[in-house]
Amino acid sequence: MCLIMPYSDPYVKANGEIAPIIFSDMELRQLEVLISIADHGSFSGAARALSTVQSNVSAHISRLEKELTTSLVDRSSGRLTEDGEIVVERARRVLNQIQDIAADVHSKDSEVEGETLLGCIGTTGRWLMPKFLPQLASQFPKIRVTIAEGSTLNLIPRLLNGSLDAAILHLPIEDDNLITTPLFAEDLVLLVHANHEWSNLEKITIKELSLRPLLLPPKNNSLRKILDRAAGSQRLVLTPQAEIDGVRMLTSLAFEGFGAAVVPATAAPGWIKGEFKRVEIPELPRRVVGLVQRARPLPSKATAAVSLLVREVITKYGDKQPGVHIGKGAFPLNRKS
Repeated sequence: MCLIMPYSDPYVKANGEIAPIIFSDMELRQLEVLISIADHGSFSGAARALSTVQSNVSAHISRLEKELTTSLVDRSSGRLTEDGEIVVERARRVLNQIQDIAADVHSKDSEVEGETLLGCIGTTGRWLMPKFLPQLASQFPKIRVTIAEGSTLNLIPRLLNGSLDAAILHLPIEDDNLITTPLFAEDLVLLVHANHEWSNLEKITIKELSLRPLLLPPKNNSLRKILDRAAGSQRLVLTPQAEIDGVRMLTSLAFEGFGAAVVPATAAPGWIKGEFKRVEIPELPRRVVGLVQRARPLPSKATAAVSLLVREVITKYGDKQPGVHIGKGAFPLNRKS
């Protein structure tokens, strides 16, 4: 069997037609072997994982290095060279796309199957995944989805390099290689323990927030920039009680009564019970969360089905979450006081 795939910088025949690049089964096997070395750290580890002998692993790599005219693995350490890292990154994408092709061809419209990798920011994942995963198992039992939690900053590179098929991230994201679809907007709220002096408030102003120290993200954080910009517009300065890099920790410290923290509304989903209070901050803009995918290649059937289901679940359950807004009324970003 041969697999014919387009190449990004193809050769051109004399008649002007594009000559396809042909990968044989053996060449795909070489890529699998190189990936296994990257994953297991040595020729012997790769051999065990692939249920073969080390001499076969060495032969595959030697042939691949000869074809690419470069060294891919440092024989003394078993680690990939710089060129090896580049080849592995692209090889993972090639093999993932091959799996997607096979799954799409064998999938019926009524029974989609395949694998997809979905990134998700932690605050959204806390309320969305308990609703999404049972629905996925019911509607698409043959789709295997892997959820990768992370920040928007950390997940974007994984989306661009193909190690994620789609991701639920904070917007805006400005990259011509990515397509974004807004899903919902969420309020930024003040989270305080029930014993805190602000716990009797329903709303609070930026001026009041500036009167005492707060638990704040570090200055390079996007949320901190929003807060500092809102305070600066009134010639006010927010004072940090402590600077915490991570919404989950910010939220936990506020829950425990260590201090008051401004967090996205989904950091404290509706199902969480405890001695705490959410206080509205009407002067702050809403933060938008969206589904982000690469413009090319087109998503597999499995990824397309997962993306559609994410939107359906958010439409059904989103406005039941405190501080979450969906539909036309959720946008634009700025709220009225």
